[in-house]
Formats: sequence, structure tokens, C-alpha cells
Amino acid sequence: MIKDKPKKQETGTVKNHDTSEKAVNTAILSIGSNLGNRIYNIEKTKYLILKQKIKILNSSSFYETLSWPNPKFPKFLNIILKIKTNLSLKKLFLFLKLLEKKMGRKPSKKNYPRVCDIDIIDFNRKSYIINDKINEVYIPHPRMKTRNFVLFPLYEIDKNWKHAKSRENISKLLSKLPINSIRGIKVIN
Repeated sequence: MIKDKPKKQETGTVKNHDTSEKAVNTAILSIGSNLGNRIYNIEKTKYLILKQKIKILNSSSFYETLSWPNPKFPKFLNIILKIKTNLSLKKLFLFLKLLEKKMGRKPSKKNYPRVCDIDIIDFNRKSYIINDKINEVYIPHPRMKTRNFVLFPLYEIDKNWKHAKSRENISKLLSKLPINSIRGIKVIN
């Protein structure tokens, strides 16, 4: 079940009518890999997204960071995609989870190395909760505001982006990153 998260503490479900299959939805995806050929893994993921008839509007450069919380794990490579899709948020979420498995992601401990990791960072610039059988997924992604590997590539492709919940623009979010986070990321060409 997907809810358009209310701005105030209200009870009940708020239905969002623009997540239907007929609507054209815009989303921001973060794709990462730190196992195997990371560039190949990300490029193949992009190809499989396109095969689903999802339009990629923009793709960032590759950004490399240390693994978190264990920097001894292989380094992560990440990109941000801006997409348009006719899929509802729930169907997009389910498709991306299946895509991670197709790419070789296996169940593991939290924050362990993985071939493919895909997060929905934003969907139609609104706030949502997806309730699946395992847990609740929040959009915008709840930790995106502190993640250099999300903020830098997102700024690259959309300098006017604003957080759906806090309404902070991307420049302000970047300015709040600690200096070690800014130093800890590099663009890979």
C-alpha cells in the first residue's frame, strides 16, 4: 500500500491520484555497486530499466566513495538517474527490487557489499510511504540528506531539486555535509 504522506500529523490514509498507471511520473533513482565490474553492473542496470520502457531523462557521472559503515569493504560506485515512467510508485518499487535480484543481488547483512543497489530517492517531488511485506520504505529516502553519493550526482543533474518534505534545495543540503564527506567522494570518468 502506498500513501501520500500527510504534512501534518493526521490520521487515515491520504490517497494520491497521480500514481496511477496512466499518469506520467518522474522519479530520481540512486544506483550503486561495489562488487564485480561496478561500471558494467550499473550500465547493465540502466539498460534493463530502459527495456522496461522507462525513459531516462538524465544520468549523472559515476561517483566513488568508501563503503559505509565499513570502509574496508570494496569502494562503491554510484550514479543518479532522473526517469519518467507510467508505472505507479508501487510497481516501480517492485520492478526495481526484482531488477536487483536479476543483477545478482543476494540477501545479506545490512550494508554489506552488493552487485546492485537501487533506491528511489524521489517520486513526483512528494512524500510517500510504501508498505511491503518486510518493512516500510519512505520516499524521499530518509537518509539521502546526509549521503554524499546521492547529493553530488543529484546536484549534477538537477540544480533546482528540492526535498519533498523539508523543501530544502539541493545546494543547501550539500552545504550541510561535513568536510570529510565532501573530501570522501570523487567523480570517475
